[in-house]
Amino acid sequence: MKEYKKILVVINPTTDHQPALARAVELASKSHATITAFLSIFDFSYEMTSILSSQEREAMRQGVIDQRVAWLESAISGYSSKNLTINTEVVWHNRPFESVINFAMKGDYDLIVKSTHQHDKLKAVIFTPTDWHLMRKSPVPVLMVKEHDWPVQGKIVCAVNVVSEDDDHQNLNGKIINHALDLAKKFSASVHLVNGYPGTPVNLAIELPDFDANIYNNTVRMQHEQRVQYLAQAYNIPLENCHVEEGLPEDVIPELAAKLDAELVVLGTVGRTGFSAALIGNTAEHVIDSINCDLLAIKPDGYKSPLQD
Repeated sequence: MKEYKKILVVINPTTDHQPALARAVELASKSHATITAFLSIFDFSYEMTSILSSQEREAMRQGVIDQRVAWLESAISGYSSKNLTINTEVVWHNRPFESVINFAMKGDYDLIVKSTHQHDKLKAVIFTPTDWHLMRKSPVPVLMVKEHDWPVQGKIVCAVNVVSEDDDHQNLNGKIINHALDLAKKFSASVHLVNGYPGTPVNLAIELPDFDANIYNNTVRMQHEQRVQYLAQAYNIPLENCHVEEGLPEDVIPELAAKLDAELVVLGTVGRTGFSAALIGNTAEHVIDSINCDLLAIKPDGYKSPLQD
């Protein structure tokens, strides 16, 4: 897999506490990567000052940018002893996610790192948060950071999809596992595979008197277990690290992550956009509010961001 040689950290302008920057420093120290601390700012009031000329408005914007550059330089100064290269970039943009993704694509970055927190469920449907946009639209892997530590001998959970056997799904499973294995090697962690399978459809049990729900459930579970174990063997992952549970992925994944006290969940996200995505969301979006560890969202090969020309 591609090494994380260039890491883009999305800075939170509302606090001096930057978990994403701290995590990026951890990662960079393991792979000798360079870091860019990226801050996107915007103040609509500066655009509405009609009594000022365009040059005066530009000067005011530049004054704000210069202030934030100084603040950002101070924020990264605490890592100066780490022997890492940390650059800074402050941009004026009214859509933070667009500025992040465009900068990451133009700069050929390998990873975007951003801290996150629990969202209000109702607001999340009406006002899609920046991190949801990043997970949907970024072709670059996105690491969403929470406060959970990455201890040595920790656990990394891969959410794999074994329902479909087409090449795209198989390739995405491989990409997820390879990212996890690479991180596991750097942090001496173990990799676990998790898969959820659907329970017995209620309508079948009602409409077919001779239908045996137990046989059906056992057959489905065994099929999923065999496919997950096949994946594990292909990547030299111990079979005892395979976890197949009945239920929806957005329920099964957080439950296992909590049970294992995992440091990271790695999953694929297809990047749906539009009205259906706002109401339904991707598995990654459901999972992120339910886990207390980091989440790494990866796109399939060939994914084209809607922000790309």
